[in-house]
Amino acid sequence: MLGRRPPEPNTEDPSRAASARNALRAGSTFRLTVSFMLVVVLAFLTVESWRTWRDYRAAFASARDSVTNLARATAQHAEDTIRQMDVLTAALSERIEGDGLQNLDVPRIHKLLVQQSKIMPQLHGLFIYGADGQWIVTDKEVTPETANNADRDYFQYHRSHDDRQVRIGDVVESRSTHDLIIPVSRRLNNPDGSFAGVLLGTVKVSYFVDYYGDFRIDDKGALVLARRDGTILVRRPFIASVIGKSLANSEIFKVYLPNANAGIAQVRAVVDDTERLYGYRALTTYPLVVEAGLSRDSIIEPWQQDLLKNGFVLVFLILVLSGFGLVVLHQLRQRMAMEREIRYAHQTMRDMALTDSLTGLGNRRRLDNALMDEIRLARRQGSALSLIMLDVDHFKRYNDQYGHAAGDDCLSAVGQAIQQAVKRPSDLAVRYGGEEFTVLLPNTDNAGAIQVTEDILQAIRALKLEHAGHPLGYVTASAGITTWHPVDDTVTPATLLKAADTCLYQAKQQGRNRWCSQGKQPDIAVMS
Repeated sequence: MLGRRPPEPNTEDPSRAASARNALRAGSTFRLTVSFMLVVVLAFLTVESWRTWRDYRAAFASARDSVTNLARATAQHAEDTIRQMDVLTAALSERIEGDGLQNLDVPRIHKLLVQQSKIMPQLHGLFIYGADGQWIVTDKEVTPETANNADRDYFQYHRSHDDRQVRIGDVVESRSTHDLIIPVSRRLNNPDGSFAGVLLGTVKVSYFVDYYGDFRIDDKGALVLARRDGTILVRRPFIASVIGKSLANSEIFKVYLPNANAGIAQVRAVVDDTERLYGYRALTTYPLVVEAGLSRDSIIEPWQQDLLKNGFVLVFLILVLSGFGLVVLHQLRQRMAMEREIRYAHQTMRDMALTDSLTGLGNRRRLDNALMDEIRLARRQGSALSLIMLDVDHFKRYNDQYGHAAGDDCLSAVGQAIQQAVKRPSDLAVRYGGEEFTVLLPNTDNAGAIQVTEDILQAIRALKLEHAGHPLGYVTASAGITTWHPVDDTVTPATLLKAADTCLYQAKQQGRNRWCSQGKQPDIAVMS
């Protein structure tokens, strides 16, 4: 019972392995080049994105500083303006109450009021009203005898409230000049504490408008002076219809002011629906609030222009890099294609140099190259190595009988039969020379080699090639088998070939169309 050959060892053609390694290196180079280009583009995008985000934050940081400074400046201006009115009206009320309205020296007080109105640019006028609202004295040259301000809000407030503090009223239109004014008023008392009248100082709205106009803000920016209840007193840009409207429902008055008297908020204005970054500040001494706002569009417009410009530059750089990369990749592809063609040509030439042109099997040179490698591998793995030497029986008679052309056809058919009988890719079948063939069987013991030899000889017999010079009348072959376990350095290609050739000679001597096997002990032979 013949043995079964072990599984095929893990071997491959060194030249094909080298080609595979070269292809892998070429593919790695291509992927590395593409990856490098992507990394460079990603680096450009990352740096530009970081710079853009930095500039965006810097733009808003600068805007926050601007609105904070604007709010502080306008708040200080409003406080100084009202404080001057507060001090003036306090001093006047003390003098008037000291003299008493009944004993008031009208010409002297008139002269004093005129003097004060000249040194205070914000003043529109100074007025003293009696308990009935009648005009007593003003800073004007003529005091109307029939004029009465009892219907004014500030007059009615002081008449019903004992509060002695200065009161800032809503903007009204002056009855004498028709200018818009902010009334700053005080209650006047009689010695017994009863209501004696009202002392009124009016501030020109235009005074604030002119002051706000000196600030350089964008066209959509806004500066607002409002009462603590949200009533607008002054606004830039100045729109008369807006004066007196309420900001009580705005986000700053509803959300921010209850939590902090000063701060920054990005909100949409209730007046014109423009989104702005506001700096707001509530005066601590007087019930007033100022807002200084820069439109969001004005803040981000320079940033957007810079972003657009840098975006064009970045796109241009990426396009240039991409174009350069495409050229490099195209050249790399061409180089890889040329290398593949060269490797293919080299492999083809090598295969041609190692292949027998008549049978398509390997030639003797290929056997010589493979023998030493397989011996080293068998020695390293401790595995068996078998070699079969075959010879076509009475082939000289065949050539003499049928001619060399028919002899070549016969050898070609025998070579195909041998190749079909050799199953494993690692097995090597070669034409050794003339009508001799050799089969190298790595990792195969003697029983497996005998089985392969039987298959080969049977395949040749099955061809039934006519051979008149053969006793059987058709082509057959003889074979010599040698198997070695090369665990030391005694085995060489020459010893393997010599041992197989010796067995082949014995098979021929025994009558041909058979095989002879020889293991490690040359003196033991087994023949079919």
